[in-house]
Amino acid sequence: MPDLPTDHQPKPGQPCPCGSGRLFEQCCEPIHAGKRLAATAEELMRARFTAHVAHNFKFLHDTYGATAGKPYVAEEGEPTMQWTKLVVHGHEPGSSPDKAFVDFSAYGTEDGTEKVLHEKAEFLRVNGAWLYTREARLGPAPYKSNAPKVGRNDPCPCGSGKKYKQCCLLKA
Repeated sequence: MPDLPTDHQPKPGQPCPCGSGRLFEQCCEPIHAGKRLAATAEELMRARFTAHVAHNFKFLHDTYGATAGKPYVAEEGEPTMQWTKLVVHGHEPGSSPDKAFVDFSAYGTEDGTEKVLHEKAEFLRVNGAWLYTREARLGPAPYKSNAPKVGRNDPCPCGSGKKYKQCCLLKA
């Protein structure tokens, strides 16, 4: 990703910071400007990441379920994290058409050290607009083994010739 200007604002003609591969003016800029709503939870996630890069904190306030619709009050000071890259691992529907989850990693640097935030975020669509509501999981997804489970009466995988329940199950 190209270096961002010191004013943090993505510029037309540059790739969008969200990593979509599109130009900023075709990607997140119309969403930030209120010219259109994010069509999906993933699109809002990308726009929110770009807002972090651009220090567009009002957009973040307006697209967070707990603060949307409330007056925005700017906070003092600059954030220490400089966001550099977004990787979306997955976008999945929730229990209704108005709920979705986005699994992502956001990379940044703070005090010269690269850091990563891996999160599965929940989004809800309210009155046609997607809102970030909460962190559903922090960190990568739990590991799930694809190996078949050994049944109690199956031969023991250690090769003893005994049934699993008569051998290694007793040691577990």
